[in-house]
Amino acid sequence: MVSGTVAPGTLYLVSTPIGNMSDLSARAVETLGAVAAVLAEDTRHSRPLLDRHKIAAPLMAYHEHNEAKATPGIVARLTAGESFALISDAGTPLLSDPGARLVRAAIDAGVAVSPVPGASALLAALVASGIVADKFTFFGFLARKGKERAAAVAEIAALTHTAVVYEAPARVGDTLAALAAAGAGAREAVVARELTKQFEEFRRGTVLSLAESYQEVAPRGEVVLVIAGAETSEPDEAALRVRAYELRAQGLSARDVARVLTEESRAPRNLAYRLAHE
Repeated sequence: MVSGTVAPGTLYLVSTPIGNMSDLSARAVETLGAVAAVLAEDTRHSRPLLDRHKIAAPLMAYHEHNEAKATPGIVARLTAGESFALISDAGTPLLSDPGARLVRAAIDAGVAVSPVPGASALLAALVASGIVADKFTFFGFLARKGKERAAAVAEIAALTHTAVVYEAPARVGDTLAALAAAGAGAREAVVARELTKQFEEFRRGTVLSLAESYQEVAPRGEVVLVIAGAETSEPDEAALRVRAYELRAQGLSARDVARVLTEESRAPRNLAYRLAHE
């Protein structure tokens, strides 16, 4: 008699509270209670959360120091039919936290990966900052020093949309000062700290003014920086389209229309090319 094929389990990515313990969703509680084990960065940190919600699932350590060694065994158990939940110390897994290696390995092995959404310091800071949130780049934690840090600071300073950065409290002043020195001093910025906790605070100002305020006394608690993008003079596409029509009516080729649009209005070449060929 040939036994049937065992269906793989599921790897759940479960978001946990970033401060307020009441932010763990009912679905998250149900999921954590139903898996073979909960994979946690720090089992000592996560055990009180599970105990609070009467979740008896065993905890397994899964962090940057053991993920390479632990991943194959977890994937083997997933493919054998067991399900696991991956959590970080706080917030949504994989955002500046380990887990990407396991997710990729599970997908490659044909295992379903299912998110259980919830708290995220990144999104909490962004939506309450008052800074435009329709387009943003998340930089996580910047390198502490060296060329990698300098490159990130330069990239943020040149960005024309919002940047979100995680930073250690002791480095907030220096990071803001570095951004100001790179040319972003006049940009709007927000320092969000202790999100969802008793002493939650959003301090708003320019990059330079906030840098100065944190030079002497560092903020306390977990910190997220939100920095507005550099202002740009966007070309008026409607006006460019009318001008392209006029030029084509004069008998100019599409190539010449694109050239004139670029020279007259400094329109980006790809935009000028597209309008010239419409």
